[in-house]
Amino acid sequence: MINPEERRQIAGLVRRQVVPAIGCTEPICVALAVARATELLGTTPERIEVRLSANILKNAMGVGIPGTGMVGLPIAIALGALIGRSELELEVLRDVTPEAVEQGRHYVDEGRIDIALKAGIDEKLYAEARCLAAGHEATAVIAGEHTRFVRLEADGDVRLDATTHTGAAADTTDEPHLTLRKVYDYATTAPLDEISFILDARRLNEEAARRSLESNYGHCLGKTLTRPLGRGIMGDSIFSRILSSTACACDARMAGAMIPVMSNSGSGNQGICATNPVVVFAEENHNTEEEMVRALMLSHLTAIYIKQHLGTLSALCGCVVASTGSSCGITLLMGGGYREVTYAVKNMIANLTGMICDGAKPSCALKLTSGVSTAVLSAMLAMQGNCVSSVEGIIDDDVDRSIRNLTSIGADAMNETDRCVLDIMTHKSHPTA
Repeated sequence: MINPEERRQIAGLVRRQVVPAIGCTEPICVALAVARATELLGTTPERIEVRLSANILKNAMGVGIPGTGMVGLPIAIALGALIGRSELELEVLRDVTPEAVEQGRHYVDEGRIDIALKAGIDEKLYAEARCLAAGHEATAVIAGEHTRFVRLEADGDVRLDATTHTGAAADTTDEPHLTLRKVYDYATTAPLDEISFILDARRLNEEAARRSLESNYGHCLGKTLTRPLGRGIMGDSIFSRILSSTACACDARMAGAMIPVMSNSGSGNQGICATNPVVVFAEENHNTEEEMVRALMLSHLTAIYIKQHLGTLSALCGCVVASTGSSCGITLLMGGGYREVTYAVKNMIANLTGMICDGAKPSCALKLTSGVSTAVLSAMLAMQGNCVSSVEGIIDDDVDRSIRNLTSIGADAMNETDRCVLDIMTHKSHPTA
């Protein structure tokens, strides 16, 4: 059983990791650092120098910036300086207007922004913004998590220094030690009023999917699944609606729509992937609201647990983690218990391990549908008592060890893959929009 102190810690962890976000969180993280450095400077910067980890750069190159109709870091950086409000955290660009976008275009065109990789750091999530004006300068550094400031400095006056000697974020959070059993027990036994806040994820992400149908975002994958062509091939079923809802929300987000979503572990796409499949299944299956709450908590907390060992950013696509969470949630909604949930996790790891992250972009919707397709299949197999066994591939009899096998591959073994992906992305001969 989980004692009250552990319950308090887990609830705090979920509240920290499941938060609203507008736009892809990597460029938004950079905009947040710029906004805070600008506030420390006290005036609009004449020049901005940004130094980033490779994973931040990779995830910010090809994604739409909310409310701008533009793609990539320069406009996000400019708007961070011009209208960003650091207290809004992952909604830092919420106040963007057409006038601000035009100002931002001029700022970018004037060559005021310098972007480069940060050398000599181990941290995969690192964003350093140095703003300069009239002989003054201010610096803000985010590391480890998308909203965690680890260094603030203005004209040599250090306001905050929470870094280690490697430049990584010092771990000061009160994080509980999780296992899948503990995740399951918390989601299924915690007092309902303690965990019902997770319904905010349903509200935001369901609305994002609905609003996506009002326009043509990204590759329109979600919309295609609702059209006669999509329904003619895929049918009008719980399965097709799960895919459509998930893809719709991702289409809008990756295209830069000014539509907030509830994120998970610093990623809006992970939040969508952990939420929408569970919500659609619960609604179509006529589960009670309590069942939906507990399934959503199981889904989100499973994703958080896996990310604790994988890291906020890695070479492994986040949909692998988040769709594993949604498979657990769907299994619970189907009437499964802990054994079936462990089966679902093992089935997921046996299938999706190794899917690369090649940056945030409109085609992420394709990856999310691959993840949630597998989530449904894995849950169905689990409910029939079918599970990938320990004689197969990287699966272990112990489900937590299976999770460690997944995260070891994603966090360590795929580092060279990460470098290769970034090299390909930054040396394409004819990149197109």
